[in-house]
Amino acid sequence: MTFSARTAYALCTLGMVIVGSSVATSRAIIDYPLLTGQAMRYAVAAVLLFGLARLLPPPTRSRPTGRDLGLLIGLGVTGLALFNVCVLVGLRHAEPAVIGTAVGAAPLALAVLGPLIARRRPAGRLVVAAAVVVAGTALVEGFGRTDGIGLAAAAGALACETAFSLLAAPMLDSLGAVLVSAYSCLLAVPVLLAGALILGETAAWRLPSPSEAAALAYLAVFVTVAAFLAWFLGLQRLGVERAGIIVGVLPLATLATTVLMDHHLPPAAATAGVVIVAAGLALPHLKLRKPYGMGAGGTGNGARCRRMNWSTSNEQAGPRCPRPRLRQPTSTSASSTAMS
Repeated sequence: MTFSARTAYALCTLGMVIVGSSVATSRAIIDYPLLTGQAMRYAVAAVLLFGLARLLPPPTRSRPTGRDLGLLIGLGVTGLALFNVCVLVGLRHAEPAVIGTAVGAAPLALAVLGPLIARRRPAGRLVVAAAVVVAGTALVEGFGRTDGIGLAAAAGALACETAFSLLAAPMLDSLGAVLVSAYSCLLAVPVLLAGALILGETAAWRLPSPSEAAALAYLAVFVTVAAFLAWFLGLQRLGVERAGIIVGVLPLATLATTVLMDHHLPPAAATAGVVIVAAGLALPHLKLRKPYGMGAGGTGNGARCRRMNWSTSNEQAGPRCPRPRLRQPTSTSASSTAMS
């Protein structure tokens, strides 16, 4: 599947908006056993994704290789299961702003680690843009109180959010976005169930209430299936470092949803953070003016000299321009003929 970079940016943005705006749905299941609910969510999502894969044209590979399987296990464990564990533990030892600010640093991590893993030098412009987005995210989320465990959980959430894209990217061209999403959801289920067993959630298991069931269904269909597919399709087209900056949209969507739900305006710092995040998102797309003398008509001193009409009178204008060479007559007879 091929599409333009603009469409890819739109898909990544859509994925982050869906995830960021899911705060309303998450509030509906706050009293339901967390890991058990997440396992149910990913199990339903895996069934839907594998069903969708049967309806679409097959990718380059329909079954993962040994390397793919290792990446998929890592993706399911870190990007899905462990991420939820870090958030759960973090919220017990830190204010939500601490977790949100930590996850908001993912654009900078992806802008640096993505190229380094591919053995490329990070693009300076993207790193600067990602740093601007992270600074704006910190203002949007704010800073809260925490202890050592909360700080470690926040760092773990950041690492898992970064791994979510880094581990998926190498498999997207061969397996496709649908199968990468399906396998990662499937592999996350036993990890979450094991965590629920260790934490004693299975003893408190119960059927979800109608509102909780509706919330879990929304998380499975939209926040997992739709958002995962949108993000992975855009990630496949853009690459890790360019798509990673769009993670900065997530806290903006969360803030907008909170404002609409709670019917109050955001604080001034959060509003300033939104502006900064928007500036960081726009920075990679700004067209910088080329240096004087660099353009389609030529590069370096030659093009500059043509614009200066071969003027060399002003030594401070730049490097000395070479004077045009005059063609010399090839013979005396030719010279005589030219003179006559």
